[in-house]
Amino acid sequence: MDLYARVNILGGLSVRLPRGRLDDAIALDNDPIRRARHWAEQGVDYMHIVDLDAAAYGDYRNRELIDRLITEVPVPVQVAGGIRSEGEAQRLIQQGAWRIVMGTAAIENQNMVWDLCRENPGKIAVSIDVRSDEEIVTKGWTQNSGRYLEEVLIEMSSAGVVAFLVSEAGRDALEDPPNYHIMAEALATVEQPVIAAGGVRDLDDLRDLLRLEAAGRTLDGVIVGREVTAGRFSIEEAKQVLAGGGPVRAPGGVVATTVSVGVTSLRDSLDFYGRLGFNHVRTPKRGVVAEVIESAKGQRIELVEGDDRPAALAFVVEDLERWGQHLSSLDVEMTAGDNLLETVDPDGLKLRFEQG
Repeated sequence: MDLYARVNILGGLSVRLPRGRLDDAIALDNDPIRRARHWAEQGVDYMHIVDLDAAAYGDYRNRELIDRLITEVPVPVQVAGGIRSEGEAQRLIQQGAWRIVMGTAAIENQNMVWDLCRENPGKIAVSIDVRSDEEIVTKGWTQNSGRYLEEVLIEMSSAGVVAFLVSEAGRDALEDPPNYHIMAEALATVEQPVIAAGGVRDLDDLRDLLRLEAAGRTLDGVIVGREVTAGRFSIEEAKQVLAGGGPVRAPGGVVATTVSVGVTSLRDSLDFYGRLGFNHVRTPKRGVVAEVIESAKGQRIELVEGDDRPAALAFVVEDLERWGQHLSSLDVEMTAGDNLLETVDPDGLKLRFEQG
Protein backbone atom coordinates (compact mmCIF):
# COMPACT_ATOMS: atom_id res chain seq x y z
CA MET A 1 0.00 0.00 0.00
CA ASP A 2 1.34 3.42 -0.97
CA LEU A 3 1.60 6.31 1.48
CA TYR A 4 0.41 9.78 0.45
CA ALA A 5 0.92 12.95 2.48
CA ARG A 6 -1.78 15.62 2.38
CA VAL A 7 -1.20 19.35 2.26
CA ASN A 8 -4.36 21.48 2.48
CA ILE A 9 -3.87 25.01 1.17
CA LEU A 10 -6.15 27.88 2.18
CA GLY A 11 -5.26 31.51 1.54
CA GLY A 12 -1.67 30.53 0.74
CA LEU A 13 -1.23 28.72 4.07
CA SER A 14 -1.04 25.06 4.95
CA VAL A 15 -4.00 24.32 7.23
CA ARG A 16 -5.88 21.50 8.91
CA LEU A 17 -9.66 21.27 9.06
CA PRO A 18 -11.36 19.77 12.12
CA ARG A 19 -14.31 17.86 10.61
CA GLY A 20 -13.77 19.62 7.28
CA ARG A 21 -15.13 23.02 8.30
CA LEU A 22 -13.31 25.88 6.58
CA ASP A 23 -14.42 28.32 9.27
CA ASP A 24 -12.48 26.24 11.80
CA ALA A 25 -9.27 26.02 9.74
CA ILE A 26 -6.09 25.98 11.82
CA ALA A 27 -2.92 27.32 10.20
CA LEU A 28 0.03 24.90 10.29
CA ASP A 29 2.64 26.52 8.08
CA ASN A 30 2.90 29.74 6.08
CA ASP A 31 5.03 27.91 3.48
CA PRO A 32 3.17 24.89 1.98
CA ILE A 33 6.12 24.13 -0.32
CA ARG A 34 8.44 23.77 2.66
CA ARG A 35 5.87 21.53 4.32
CA ALA A 36 5.56 19.33 1.21
CA ARG A 37 9.34 19.05 0.94
CA HIS A 38 9.48 17.96 4.57
CA TRP A 39 6.97 15.19 3.87
CA ALA A 40 9.05 14.08 0.90
CA GLU A 41 12.23 14.03 2.99
CA GLN A 42 10.50 11.76 5.51
CA GLY A 43 9.83 9.19 2.79
CA VAL A 44 6.22 9.46 1.59
CA ASP A 45 5.52 7.95 -1.82
CA TYR A 46 3.28 10.71 -3.17
CA MET A 47 1.97 14.17 -2.31
CA HIS A 48 -1.74 14.96 -2.27
CA ILE A 49 -2.35 18.70 -2.56
CA VAL A 50 -5.81 20.16 -1.92
CA ASP A 51 -6.64 23.72 -2.98
CA LEU A 52 -9.41 24.57 -0.50
CA ASP A 53 -10.05 28.07 -1.86
CA ALA A 54 -10.71 26.63 -5.32
CA ALA A 55 -12.76 23.72 -3.98
CA ALA A 56 -15.10 25.73 -1.75
CA TYR A 57 -15.17 29.20 -3.32
CA GLY A 58 -13.97 28.84 -6.92
CA ASP A 59 -11.08 31.14 -5.97
CA TYR A 60 -7.82 30.23 -7.76
CA ARG A 61 -5.44 32.46 -5.81
CA ASN A 62 -3.29 29.43 -4.82
CA ARG A 63 -2.63 28.12 -8.32
CA GLU A 64 0.74 29.84 -8.81
CA LEU A 65 1.88 28.43 -5.47
CA ILE A 66 0.71 24.94 -6.48
CA ASP A 67 2.49 25.23 -9.84
CA ARG A 68 5.73 25.88 -7.96
CA LEU A 69 5.06 23.03 -5.56
CA ILE A 70 4.61 20.57 -8.45
CA THR A 71 8.00 21.45 -9.86
CA GLU A 72 9.94 21.86 -6.60
CA VAL A 73 8.85 18.82 -4.55
CA PRO A 74 10.87 15.67 -5.39
CA VAL A 75 7.98 13.14 -5.29
CA PRO A 76 4.99 12.77 -7.65
CA VAL A 77 2.25 15.29 -6.87
CA GLN A 78 -1.47 14.87 -7.38
CA VAL A 79 -3.61 18.00 -7.19
CA ALA A 80 -7.21 18.22 -6.00
CA GLY A 81 -9.62 21.02 -5.33
CA GLY A 82 -11.70 23.09 -7.73
CA ILE A 83 -10.63 21.43 -10.98
CA ARG A 84 -13.90 22.01 -12.81
CA SER A 85 -12.85 22.93 -16.34
CA GLU A 86 -11.02 21.04 -19.05
CA GLY A 87 -8.65 23.97 -19.48
CA GLU A 88 -7.60 23.98 -15.81
CA ALA A 89 -7.17 20.22 -15.82
CA GLN A 90 -4.99 20.32 -18.93
CA ARG A 91 -2.95 23.23 -17.53
CA LEU A 92 -2.10 21.33 -14.34
CA ILE A 93 -1.13 18.23 -16.31
CA GLN A 94 1.11 20.30 -18.59
CA GLN A 95 2.61 21.92 -15.49
CA GLY A 96 3.75 18.46 -14.42
CA ALA A 97 1.08 17.17 -12.02
CA TRP A 98 1.39 13.39 -11.71
CA ARG A 99 -2.40 13.15 -11.42
CA ILE A 100 -5.28 15.55 -11.12
CA VAL A 101 -8.22 14.68 -8.89
CA MET A 102 -11.75 15.59 -9.94
CA GLY A 103 -14.40 15.87 -7.25
CA THR A 104 -17.41 18.07 -7.91
CA ALA A 105 -16.85 17.79 -11.66
CA ALA A 106 -17.33 14.02 -11.50
CA ILE A 107 -20.87 14.72 -10.30
CA GLU A 108 -21.79 17.83 -12.26
CA ASN A 109 -19.96 17.43 -15.58
CA GLN A 110 -19.36 13.79 -16.32
CA ASN A 111 -18.90 14.36 -20.06
CA MET A 112 -15.86 16.50 -19.29
CA VAL A 113 -14.37 13.71 -17.16
CA TRP A 114 -14.91 11.23 -19.99
CA ASP A 115 -13.13 13.60 -22.40
CA LEU A 116 -10.23 14.21 -20.02
CA CYS A 117 -9.74 10.49 -19.40
CA ARG A 118 -9.67 9.82 -23.13
CA GLU A 119 -7.18 12.62 -23.79
CA ASN A 120 -5.02 12.00 -20.69
CA PRO A 121 -4.94 8.27 -19.91
CA GLY A 122 -3.55 7.48 -16.47
CA LYS A 123 -3.83 11.09 -15.28
CA ILE A 124 -7.39 11.53 -13.99
CA ALA A 125 -8.48 10.33 -10.54
CA VAL A 126 -11.82 10.96 -8.86
CA SER A 127 -12.35 11.95 -5.22
CA ILE A 128 -15.61 10.86 -3.62
CA ASP A 129 -16.60 12.38 -0.26
CA VAL A 130 -19.47 10.38 1.20
CA ARG A 131 -21.76 10.96 4.14
CA SER A 132 -22.59 8.03 6.42
CA ASP A 133 -25.74 7.31 4.34
CA GLU A 134 -23.46 7.15 1.25
CA GLU A 135 -24.76 10.37 -0.30
CA ILE A 136 -21.92 12.21 -2.01
CA VAL A 137 -21.15 15.82 -1.05
CA THR A 138 -19.47 18.38 -3.30
CA LYS A 139 -17.76 21.78 -3.30
CA GLY A 140 -15.57 21.15 -0.31
CA TRP A 141 -18.26 19.26 1.68
CA THR A 142 -20.57 22.29 1.48
CA GLN A 143 -23.35 20.83 -0.74
CA ASN A 144 -25.29 17.58 -0.93
CA SER A 145 -25.39 16.12 -4.45
CA GLY A 146 -28.37 13.78 -4.37
CA ARG A 147 -26.05 11.13 -5.86
CA TYR A 148 -24.77 8.00 -4.12
CA LEU A 149 -21.52 6.08 -3.89
CA GLU A 150 -22.17 2.98 -5.99
CA GLU A 151 -23.73 4.72 -8.99
CA VAL A 152 -20.96 7.31 -9.25
CA LEU A 153 -18.23 4.68 -8.86
CA ILE A 154 -19.70 2.70 -11.76
CA GLU A 155 -20.13 5.76 -13.97
CA MET A 156 -16.61 7.06 -13.38
CA SER A 157 -15.09 3.59 -13.75
CA SER A 158 -16.67 3.41 -17.19
CA ALA A 159 -15.21 6.84 -18.01
CA GLY A 160 -11.70 5.44 -17.52
CA VAL A 161 -10.46 7.19 -14.36
CA VAL A 162 -7.19 5.81 -13.04
CA ALA A 163 -8.05 5.68 -9.30
CA PHE A 164 -10.67 6.60 -6.68
CA LEU A 165 -10.03 8.54 -3.47
CA VAL A 166 -12.76 7.72 -0.94
CA SER A 167 -13.46 9.39 2.39
CA GLU A 168 -16.34 10.01 4.79
CA ALA A 169 -17.40 13.65 4.88
CA GLY A 170 -17.67 15.22 8.33
CA ARG A 171 -15.40 12.69 10.00
CA ASP A 172 -12.69 13.91 12.38
CA ALA A 173 -9.69 11.70 11.56
CA LEU A 174 -8.16 12.10 15.01
CA GLU A 175 -11.34 11.09 16.86
CA ASP A 176 -13.40 8.80 14.61
CA PRO A 177 -12.46 5.46 13.02
CA PRO A 178 -12.31 5.16 9.22
CA ASN A 179 -15.56 4.13 7.57
CA TYR A 180 -14.47 0.63 6.53
CA HIS A 181 -17.88 -0.08 5.01
CA ILE A 182 -17.62 2.54 2.29
CA MET A 183 -14.02 1.51 1.54
CA ALA A 184 -15.11 -2.11 1.19
CA GLU A 185 -18.02 -1.14 -1.04
CA ALA A 186 -15.70 0.80 -3.31
CA LEU A 187 -13.30 -2.15 -3.54
CA ALA A 188 -16.16 -4.48 -4.41
CA THR A 189 -17.68 -2.13 -7.00
CA VAL A 190 -14.76 -1.05 -9.23
CA GLU A 191 -11.53 -2.55 -10.49
CA GLN A 192 -9.49 0.65 -10.31
CA PRO A 193 -7.21 1.33 -7.30
CA VAL A 194 -9.02 2.69 -4.23
CA ILE A 195 -7.21 5.08 -1.87
CA ALA A 196 -8.38 5.78 1.69
CA ALA A 197 -8.40 9.57 1.74
CA GLY A 198 -9.85 10.47 5.13
CA GLY A 199 -6.85 9.89 7.41
CA VAL A 200 -6.49 7.60 10.43
CA ARG A 201 -6.34 7.93 14.22
CA ASP A 202 -3.34 5.72 14.86
CA LEU A 203 -1.24 2.80 13.67
CA ASP A 204 -4.00 0.32 14.54
CA ASP A 205 -6.34 2.07 12.08
CA LEU A 206 -3.56 1.89 9.50
CA ARG A 207 -3.21 -1.85 10.10
CA ASP A 208 -6.98 -2.29 9.77
CA LEU A 209 -6.95 -0.50 6.41
CA LEU A 210 -4.03 -2.66 5.30
CA ARG A 211 -6.01 -5.81 6.15
CA LEU A 212 -9.29 -4.60 4.62
CA GLU A 213 -10.39 -6.81 1.73
CA ALA A 214 -13.48 -7.01 -0.45
CA ALA A 215 -14.06 -9.07 -3.58
CA GLY A 216 -10.48 -10.28 -3.32
CA ARG A 217 -9.11 -6.73 -3.51
CA THR A 218 -7.27 -4.51 -1.04
CA LEU A 219 -6.67 -0.77 -0.80
CA ASP A 220 -3.99 0.72 -3.03
CA GLY A 221 -3.03 3.63 -0.78
CA VAL A 222 -3.79 5.80 2.23
CA ILE A 223 -3.48 9.57 2.72
CA VAL A 224 -2.18 10.91 6.03
CA GLY A 225 -1.45 14.37 7.37
CA ARG A 226 -2.63 15.85 10.64
CA GLU A 227 -2.30 12.53 12.51
CA VAL A 228 1.46 12.67 11.89
CA THR A 229 1.61 16.37 12.77
CA ALA A 230 -0.27 15.59 16.01
CA GLY A 231 2.35 12.99 16.95
CA ARG A 232 0.17 9.88 16.63
CA PHE A 233 2.95 8.22 14.60
CA SER A 234 5.78 9.08 12.25
CA ILE A 235 6.06 8.59 8.50
CA GLU A 236 8.79 6.02 9.16
CA GLU A 237 6.47 4.05 11.46
CA ALA A 238 3.62 4.27 8.95
CA LYS A 239 5.86 2.92 6.19
CA GLN A 240 6.90 0.04 8.46
CA VAL A 241 3.25 -0.82 9.15
CA LEU A 242 2.36 -0.73 5.46
CA ALA A 243 5.26 -3.09 4.83
CA GLY A 244 3.74 -5.54 7.32
CA GLY A 245 5.66 -4.61 10.48
CA GLY A 246 6.09 -1.49 12.55
CA PRO A 247 5.65 -0.74 16.24
CA VAL A 248 2.59 -1.37 18.38
CA ARG A 249 1.28 1.75 20.09
CA ALA A 250 -1.15 1.86 22.99
CA PRO A 251 -4.29 3.89 22.20
CA GLY A 252 -3.30 6.54 24.77
CA GLY A 253 -5.93 8.69 26.45
CA VAL A 254 -4.79 7.44 29.86
CA VAL A 255 -5.25 9.83 32.77
CA ALA A 256 -2.70 8.84 35.43
CA THR A 257 0.32 10.10 37.34
CA THR A 258 3.65 8.32 37.56
CA VAL A 259 3.34 5.27 39.81
CA SER A 260 5.94 2.80 41.06
CA VAL A 261 5.27 -0.93 40.61
CA GLY A 262 7.38 -3.79 41.98
CA VAL A 263 8.12 -6.59 39.50
CA THR A 264 9.90 -9.94 39.66
CA SER A 265 11.61 -9.60 36.26
CA LEU A 266 12.19 -6.30 34.53
CA ARG A 267 12.72 -8.10 31.22
CA ASP A 268 9.41 -10.01 31.40
CA SER A 269 7.52 -6.91 32.49
CA LEU A 270 9.05 -4.79 29.73
CA ASP A 271 8.11 -7.47 27.20
CA PHE A 272 4.52 -7.52 28.49
CA TYR A 273 4.01 -3.77 28.57
CA GLY A 274 5.80 -3.47 25.25
CA ARG A 275 3.22 -5.83 23.73
CA LEU A 276 0.49 -3.56 25.05
CA GLY A 277 2.17 -0.70 23.21
CA PHE A 278 3.63 1.19 26.18
CA ASN A 279 6.88 2.95 25.28
CA HIS A 280 10.13 2.15 27.10
CA VAL A 281 11.30 5.60 28.12
CA ARG A 282 14.44 5.30 30.25
CA THR A 283 16.17 4.04 33.37
CA PRO A 284 15.36 6.75 35.93
CA LYS A 285 18.65 7.13 37.80
CA ARG A 286 22.01 5.51 38.35
CA GLY A 287 22.13 2.85 41.05
CA VAL A 288 18.39 2.09 40.91
CA VAL A 289 17.26 -1.13 39.25
CA ALA A 290 14.18 0.22 37.52
CA GLU A 291 12.73 1.15 34.14
CA VAL A 292 10.16 3.76 33.15
CA ILE A 293 7.42 3.10 30.60
CA GLU A 294 4.57 5.28 29.39
CA SER A 295 1.25 4.73 27.62
CA ALA A 296 1.24 8.30 26.33
CA LYS A 297 3.41 11.35 26.83
CA GLY A 298 3.72 12.10 30.56
CA GLN A 299 1.63 9.10 31.65
CA ARG A 300 4.28 6.88 33.23
CA ILE A 301 4.85 3.73 35.24
CA GLU A 302 8.13 3.04 37.04
CA LEU A 303 8.95 -0.69 37.12
CA VAL A 304 11.21 -1.57 40.05
CA GLU A 305 12.61 -4.98 40.96
CA GLY A 306 10.90 -6.08 44.17
CA ASP A 307 7.55 -7.14 45.56
CA ASP A 308 6.21 -3.75 46.62
CA ARG A 309 3.27 -3.35 44.29
CA PRO A 310 -0.28 -2.03 44.61
CA ALA A 311 -3.27 -4.37 44.59
CA ALA A 312 -4.31 -2.96 41.22
CA LEU A 313 -3.28 -0.33 38.71
CA ALA A 314 -6.19 1.75 37.41
CA PHE A 315 -6.28 3.81 34.24
CA VAL A 316 -9.08 6.18 33.32
CA VAL A 317 -9.23 6.18 29.51
CA GLU A 318 -11.04 8.32 26.98
CA ASP A 319 -12.08 5.46 24.69
CA LEU A 320 -12.64 2.14 26.46
CA GLU A 321 -13.96 0.43 23.33
CA ARG A 322 -10.75 1.29 21.49
CA TRP A 323 -8.67 -0.20 24.31
CA GLY A 324 -10.78 -3.36 24.19
CA GLN A 325 -10.15 -3.70 20.46
CA HIS A 326 -6.45 -3.08 21.03
CA LEU A 327 -6.09 -5.73 23.75
CA SER A 328 -8.14 -8.22 21.75
CA SER A 329 -5.94 -7.74 18.68
CA LEU A 330 -2.93 -8.70 20.83
CA ASP A 331 -4.67 -11.83 22.21
CA VAL A 332 -4.33 -10.45 25.74
CA GLU A 333 -6.71 -12.20 28.14
CA MET A 334 -9.15 -9.78 29.71
CA THR A 335 -12.48 -9.56 31.44
CA ALA A 336 -15.10 -6.92 30.76
CA GLY A 337 -17.68 -5.28 32.99
CA ASP A 338 -19.78 -2.13 32.91
CA ASN A 339 -17.43 0.58 31.61
CA LEU A 340 -14.49 -1.58 32.72
CA LEU A 341 -11.79 -3.86 31.29
CA GLU A 342 -9.32 -5.86 33.37
CA THR A 343 -6.18 -7.88 32.62
CA VAL A 344 -3.09 -8.86 34.63
CA ASP A 345 0.65 -8.40 34.18
CA PRO A 346 3.25 -11.22 34.54
CA ASP A 347 3.31 -10.78 38.35
CA GLY A 348 -0.46 -10.99 38.69
CA LEU A 349 -0.90 -7.22 39.08
CA LYS A 350 -4.42 -6.34 38.03
CA LEU A 351 -4.62 -3.63 35.34
CA ARG A 352 -7.98 -1.93 35.26
CA PHE A 353 -9.10 0.31 32.37
CA GLU A 354 -12.13 2.47 33.14
CA GLN A 355 -14.11 4.75 30.87
CA GLY A 356 -13.43 8.39 31.74
